Amino acid sequence: MKPNFNKLLILFTVIFLSITLSAFTYLSSSSGGGCHVYGKIKFVDYGEDYSVKFVDYGEDLRIKYVSYGEDEVGKWKVVDYGEDYKIKIVDYGEDYRVKDVEYGEGCD
Repeated sequence: MKPNFNKLLILFTVIFLSITLSAFTYLSSSSGGGCHVYGKIKFVDYGEDYSVKFVDYGEDLRIKYVSYGEDEVGKWKVVDYGEDYKIKIVDYGEDYRVKDVEYGEGCD
């Protein structure tokens, strides 16, 4: 039985596109410098979504602690439950470098 070339071409195209799209999604979400990390934040010692290092310069993200209005980039509301993200503070091996600011929060 002779393989159908059109079916093989469609199968190859579907596989190629799914691999390409998954790689693009991974790269775009992992190289954002932490700009997508905002909202309700819970600080933890283990089980974190991201590890961050607080720095004075060379930051990926500038954050401002808020009591409300945490629905914008760079605004973090610290909570004990109902968190959007769990964050672990580390000295090395961080996912993102963060600077605590009073104004000018966000990413460049």
